[in-house]
Order: sequence, then C-alpha cells, then structure tokens
Amino acid sequence: VEFLYCDLASMKSIRQFVQRFRAKNCPLHVLVNNAGVMLVPERKTEDGFEEHFGLNYLGHFLLTNLLLDTLKQSGTHSHNARIITVSSATHYVAKLHLNDLQSRCSYSPHGAYAQSKLALVLFTYRLQHLLTANGSHVTANVVDPGVVNTDLYKHVFWVVKVAKWMTAWLFFKAPEEGASTTIYAAVSPEMEGAGGCYLYNEERTKSADVAYDEELQRRLWTESCKMVGISDESRRVP
Repeated sequence: VEFLYCDLASMKSIRQFVQRFRAKNCPLHVLVNNAGVMLVPERKTEDGFEEHFGLNYLGHFLLTNLLLDTLKQSGTHSHNARIITVSSATHYVAKLHLNDLQSRCSYSPHGAYAQSKLALVLFTYRLQHLLTANGSHVTANVVDPGVVNTDLYKHVFWVVKVAKWMTAWLFFKAPEEGASTTIYAAVSPEMEGAGGCYLYNEERTKSADVAYDEELQRRLWTESCKMVGISDESRRVP
C-alpha cells in the first residue's frame, strides 16, 4: 500500500496528485470515488465552490477525467478497468438546479448534499455512455452503500446524534458492511464488462427517474467541464 495525498476540495491538489501518480507509470485498474462531506454548514472550497458540490461531485469529476487516459490504457477486452462512484439514497429526493449548482439562492445542507449525490449518478451514466461510444475497455458504475455508522454524521442535530448512538447497532451498517457493495463493484467477476449500473446491497437496482434524463446528463457534464477548466470532449458524442 502506498499513500499519495489528494485533497478533493482543491482542484490544484487533484492536478498535483494526478501528476505524481502518472510519474510512477503505473496501470490503473480500479478507481473508487468515495470522498465526501455531509450536511456541513454553508462554506466554500478554496476554488469558491459550495463544499458539497465542490468536494463530493466536482472533485471526483475532475479526478476521474484526468485519470481516464490511464484507465483506458489499463483496461483490456477481458479485464475492463473499473470506475466506482459512491452516491447515496438521498439522490432519490434530490433536485438538480442547473442554474444554481452552488446553492447561492437558498442554502440547505440537506438539499446541497442530496444534489451532489444526484450529480454523481448523472455523471456516472453519462460517463458510461461516452466510454461505450469510444469503445473503451472501462466501465463506470455507481454504488449506494446504505446507512453506515461513520463520522459523516457529525454535523447533524444533537438529537439525531443521540438517536444514532442508541440505535446504530440495530439500524446502521458497520463500515466494513458499508464497503461491501463498493468492493463487489470493484472486483466481482459478475460485474466484468457491466457499466452504467446503480448498485445497492450488491444488486443492480433502479435509481431515481431523473437520473436517466440524458439531456440533463449532457448539460451537467458540459457545465462541470467549464467549472473545473477542462475541455468538453463529449461534444463529439451524441
């Protein structure tokens, strides 16, 4: 195991990480996009992005795009490289505000968090479409880990913290259990060559209806490219 520092809330840090990783000339067979914050008070990343959207979504969007060439070179016909992105069931109740992705008009921690998780599902589906269109040996899937007992809940109200402390053993998954579907997506032979799936409890399931809106997927992708400062290669793909 080797550790390379990468701050997903910093576009500069992400670019530096990719540069250091590429210098090693290593193949990349599995990329798991798992970083995140939840229900944080209104604040911005160093690039001026609302933190949920900037860290949970844009950080992973940029990281994945900068590593795509390496992933494509690493995948083969019999062993595709795999991209696994961790979303959440909160995406089912989310709304994507394309005209206000930074939640400037009215900030809600719950709304901002849910929007970032919906954006990850839309991103995954669009990414898989582009990978398929290019004939790449790379698959992209999105995972719902379930309700997991982690430190993500440190920003909830104290009443919720007490309830969590009392019932976690009954209703919450242990971190090891929460990671199981991500690991399944990363290494299971059953997922070889399968992309564009939403996985929960190691099974393919249906995501929110809005996540299948291809026009919304395209518009979010284009806007995301502008925000992180990369060229939109997808314009050549219908």
